[in-house]
Amino acid sequence: MRPLPVICTAHLFAGLDAHLLRLLRSLAPADWERPTLAPQWCVRDVALHLLDGSLRTLSMLRDGHFGAGAPASPKYADVVGYLNQLNHDWVKAGQRLSPGVITWLLELSGPAYTAYLNSLDMHETAVFPVAWAGEETSLNWFHVAREYTEKWHHQQQIRQAVGQEAPLLTAELYHPFLSTCLRALPHHYRHVEAEPGTVLQLTITGEGGGTWYLRRHELGWELGTDYSGQVAASSTLTGEVAWRLFTKSLPRSIAAGYLQTTGNARLAEPLYSLTTVMG
Repeated sequence: MRPLPVICTAHLFAGLDAHLLRLLRSLAPADWERPTLAPQWCVRDVALHLLDGSLRTLSMLRDGHFGAGAPASPKYADVVGYLNQLNHDWVKAGQRLSPGVITWLLELSGPAYTAYLNSLDMHETAVFPVAWAGEETSLNWFHVAREYTEKWHHQQQIRQAVGQEAPLLTAELYHPFLSTCLRALPHHYRHVEAEPGTVLQLTITGEGGGTWYLRRHELGWELGTDYSGQVAASSTLTGEVAWRLFTKSLPRSIAAGYLQTTGNARLAEPLYSLTTVMG
């Protein structure tokens, strides 16, 4: 089995932003009020959250300004609570901004945000670890890839609300999202018992999909590609909805219709609860 390589995503942000700006400029006023898959957030709110992600990164990581304080502790629950409160406060305040102003601010901040990400040494330690992958420290390349999944899936929430999902489901834009999210699998499976050498195959269909293998070894699980041996279970997930499963917006009762497994079904069960967002 081939180990996963470092994933490079910094070069993708400018194109992703261009897709977002074209989409927002095409929306009618009523579209901005459409509900999204993000609980209690409409299109306007998700656009505001995307803006906050850029401004917060520039303020905290580029400029060293942590004006919102810090979590009560580094525990996962405290970090999630801290982030949820930041998100709530920002979106509430942003209700006074018009769609035109939100779009303008996204256009203004996007290049600076992208330039900052591209300035990072990708093999240096990141300020914030990728907690949903179980890491206590992460390198910048993984931090940037995590940021990419945030920008990708929130834009896709807007697109799902207005019926324009296809542009982000290309191999160029979707495969890096999936490849980043799936790096959480070894941590997610840490409590799943199996004999060393047991392998689970996961195939995600569609242009942006692929096939990955999760193998048990003495100390845990490892994720890779290009495995040709026997597998204990083989799962196939429909690509168009995979992003929803990984971002807590595809209930298990619905997801079961899109995830087909042969072999040991117990090994595939944790796939239904894989979460690659904080919260």
